Amino acid sequence: METNKELEDLQKKLSSELEGFKAEIVKALTLDEVQKLKTRYIGPKSLVVNALGNIGNLPVELRPHIGKEANIIKKTIESGLEEKEKQLKSVQFDRDLRKEKMDLSLPGRQIASGGKNIISQVIDEIEAIFVGMGFDIAEGPEVETDYYNFEALNTPADHPARSLHDTFFISDDVLLRTHTSPVQIRYMEKNKPPVYIIVPGKVYRKDYDISHTPMFTQIEGLVIDKNISFGNLKWTLETFIHEVFGKDRKVRFRPHYFPFTEPSAEVDVSCNICNGKGCRVCSGSGWLEILGAGMVDPNLYTYVGYNAQEVNGFAFGMGIERICMLKYGINDIRLFYENDIRFLEQF
Repeated sequence: METNKELEDLQKKLSSELEGFKAEIVKALTLDEVQKLKTRYIGPKSLVVNALGNIGNLPVELRPHIGKEANIIKKTIESGLEEKEKQLKSVQFDRDLRKEKMDLSLPGRQIASGGKNIISQVIDEIEAIFVGMGFDIAEGPEVETDYYNFEALNTPADHPARSLHDTFFISDDVLLRTHTSPVQIRYMEKNKPPVYIIVPGKVYRKDYDISHTPMFTQIEGLVIDKNISFGNLKWTLETFIHEVFGKDRKVRFRPHYFPFTEPSAEVDVSCNICNGKGCRVCSGSGWLEILGAGMVDPNLYTYVGYNAQEVNGFAFGMGIERICMLKYGINDIRLFYENDIRFLEQF
């Protein structure tokens, strides 16, 4: 009898707790009030949780009944709290949305899309032109040895041409390459003629002003085959220049000196501002210098095991930034590396 009375008393308390919850959850108007009800009815000190926690202290025959009923009541309360919380959040979201006065008819904000840097674009364009002529693309290390950067290119230690280069030396024999020409030697060491290659890549010199930067981009070209003449060089470069700048641009070759070519020339294109009449951009000459070129000096063949009696060839080199500046009318080379979005968006 005592056990039955204890069971009835506990069941009445649990039932009364559930009825009290049902009455109060209806009155809850905020999420804070819901949280307080949660603490009160299923928190650590609540009747339901204590009933479940103290089941072990009850007589054995009461445990299944109280455990089952307490669990049902706990789940009912949890379900009621969850439902009320969802309802209040939905109301709050609707209220916040109305406060914002969002106009769904307004156009969205456009997200800026990225693109290739102008230098990469021009490199791709130049590579496509020369690949169309039958050239392959070769690459080499940016950290070079003195041998490949100077000596094997006909520029020994006592050669006066070394004074033309302000070089970044890492050690007495290791440096940051000053041009892409070392790749010519490295390629010829591993490949027999015929050779038709272009070599794009970064190079380094101690210069910094509106027309020079410590790091810039070059493309080197090399052709080695039988019966190659200066006429082949002239045709190749004129074809390239007309593809890049337009067929109406004039081209001229001026005698020059480079340690690894003989004869050598600097190549100019008619000024696109004044059409060759002379202006401030071209210093009144009507011409703009774009690259250097020449027939490969036979001395270079001794470093790579070629027979100068059987083959000959030509080489040329150009600064990509220089080509970009002349093609698009850019007056400061430093703009390419400042990452100014206003500048980059134009291309």
